[in-house]
Amino acid sequence: MKVLIVGAGPAGSTAAYYLAQAGVDVTVLEKTSFPREKVCGDGLTPRAVREIQKLGLPHAVSEGWRRNKGLRLIAGGRTIELPWPEVADFPTYGLIRTRLGFDEDLARHAQSAGAVVLERHSVTSALTADDGRVIGARASVLDESGRKTGETRDFHADVVLAADGNSTRTAVSLGMHKRDDRPLGVAVRTYFTSPRHDDDWMEGWLELPGKSGKPLPGYGWVFGVGDGTSNVGLGILNSSKEFGKLDYKQVLREWTAGMPAEWGFTPENQVGEIRGAALPMGFNRTPHYSPGLLLLGDAGGMVSPFNGEGISYAMESARFAAEFLIDASSRSASAGWSTHDADAHLSRYADYVRDQWGSHFTLGRLFASLIGKPAVMKLALRTGMPIPVLMRFVVRMLANLTDPSAKGFEDRVIRVLEMLVPATSNTSPASALTPVGTDSAVSATTS
Repeated sequence: MKVLIVGAGPAGSTAAYYLAQAGVDVTVLEKTSFPREKVCGDGLTPRAVREIQKLGLPHAVSEGWRRNKGLRLIAGGRTIELPWPEVADFPTYGLIRTRLGFDEDLARHAQSAGAVVLERHSVTSALTADDGRVIGARASVLDESGRKTGETRDFHADVVLAADGNSTRTAVSLGMHKRDDRPLGVAVRTYFTSPRHDDDWMEGWLELPGKSGKPLPGYGWVFGVGDGTSNVGLGILNSSKEFGKLDYKQVLREWTAGMPAEWGFTPENQVGEIRGAALPMGFNRTPHYSPGLLLLGDAGGMVSPFNGEGISYAMESARFAAEFLIDASSRSASAGWSTHDADAHLSRYADYVRDQWGSHFTLGRLFASLIGKPAVMKLALRTGMPIPVLMRFVVRMLANLTDPSAKGFEDRVIRVLEMLVPATSNTSPASALTPVGTDSAVSATTS
């Protein structure tokens, strides 16, 4: 079996590593060259750290990785520090690592296993057979400055994995557009030289106080990178009435202007520009499997509506896809196994992903809808922040750090909640085949 992966981010490189390690012929096409910057909070929860451990990816402090103890939450004049929970299936620490280094580490890890990674190959469309089956991808070759050279290359494969992020040209070229029945978020961030760079906690602001004292929409974060800088950013959901109407970069400026001067979050200390990106949540692009094609990570909208976390789900989806492909590859070597049999087997990937996170994402959609209402959010914070045991439960719920087999009270409550809601569907309604109007609002305010 020959596999082509579009995108060498966390999803693409993770899948490439597992496939190459299993002896599968795998090629990855990456439109940029490493090291490359990506808009992200740079924070990795224990769920993402677990995937890093499974990959065997080194993450020593001496190599630019910084461990953290848990979450520090700030709201309503209160601050509460919540260590990462002790759950059998997850480590008890998180990590901070800039995407500049993290993505390259993953790509080189995949190469070390035998994957071919071709940088500066920008995929423009999927290639299909007469029956519509995806059989490869067409890419424009770019020069070192990122400009098209005029050369195009066609790559053929038995299966293509679309791991090319929110704007996935692979899926869009097949008519698979974003769904308007799913949450969408926008995040903006920048870096500041700051004495807070070595903070041991991932800090989340559940309310954003502006310079005037009037609360700003969205939620914010301050993550110490450990290299002399802090990653400071904010996110806003489309359930907020302000979504698409604001200059989010200006909102970030107003928020940081109201912070203590000794933190150094000032224009003079800013490192690089403020950059933004869309957060595709709750399976907002489907179907996740069609003949010859699987969607991974952000390309399939696999970002949690609870907390905007996408890296862990990108890496998990990649591991799941690789497992199905490795199994299909071994079976195809046996007599009598047809392309139809392989398609039937690989189609189970979509159902498997839905079974893993569908109910969690459904709860996340309800959560996103509720916190978009200021009165509800204010009441929830007033009720929850003074009660540490309640907030610990909330953190486990938001970060999806539960043990399905455990009999503890928190695990049982979360299981009951997820059983009470239907799993978010990852099949494709008619609306998924038409462009969504919010795209322009997102690009206009984050560009």
